[in-house]
Amino acid sequence: MAAAAGLIAAAAGAAESGSAAADSGNGASSSKALFEVGVAGGVGWIPDYPAAAQNHVQGLALPYVIYRGQVLQSDETGIRGKLYRSRVIEFDLSLGGALRASSRDNRAREGMPDLDYLGEIGPSVRIHAYRDPDAGSVDIELPVRSAFSTDFSRIDYRGFVFAPELSYTLSNIGFQDSRWKTSIGPIFATSRLMDYFYQVDAPFVRADRPAFDAHGGYLGSRLQSSYRVPITGRLSVFAAGRVETFAGATNHDSPLFKRDVNFSIGAGLTFSLYRSDARSDVPVDTVDFP
Repeated sequence: MAAAAGLIAAAAGAAESGSAAADSGNGASSSKALFEVGVAGGVGWIPDYPAAAQNHVQGLALPYVIYRGQVLQSDETGIRGKLYRSRVIEFDLSLGGALRASSRDNRAREGMPDLDYLGEIGPSVRIHAYRDPDAGSVDIELPVRSAFSTDFSRIDYRGFVFAPELSYTLSNIGFQDSRWKTSIGPIFATSRLMDYFYQVDAPFVRADRPAFDAHGGYLGSRLQSSYRVPITGRLSVFAAGRVETFAGATNHDSPLFKRDVNFSIGAGLTFSLYRSDARSDVPVDTVDFP
């Protein structure tokens, strides 16, 4: 969620756009590689968890797969089954995640279990509210994701996340085929995920960390922005920033809740390693962004 995985993913939706720019031709459709594999990596200065008092530098490198089929399509931002897709609305599979955080390196969580890697997956409805080739695009996304944590020896279910988002995307800012995207929205989570971040059970109580029973509800709100520039047909670089506010959050009284505002920054690159010889003529929207 509020870690490098989410921050880098917010910006690394670049490769699909970069591939489109590199492979596209004229007309209402563009011929692109049917199958593509690459890597997206970066480094970020991010909070250990939502409303944490401390940030740490973390890095992340992830493979991505792009498939441009007639029924199923995928890229770094999600998987789309074309059971129903129109110029106005489409159904996606939404993904999210966060890196682990060591409690030894966080003063508020000292002596508590580490926060493991967090993954999120679930359906999303995307509404194309406005699209114009010169003025950009406005989208509304309504994802509901199931969350789970893992240390790679076990997987624990962590409840659900609902994170509606209003986004604005604009291309060709400063550089040809560049992409700038800004989004804003609230985050709501069920009690299992809130427990994971804010619960303090009896074994971990100390003088400055009283017991606390976390509850589901409003987690906070997020404003994030990313800027992607293609360097070659295969290589793109990106930068991203995020501001999160937790004023009025359900678990504001937790002793692990330390700041009303968190800041994150990150930068990295995406590189296409392989493209199939087989091509796909896929429809191109007025603004062809993932």
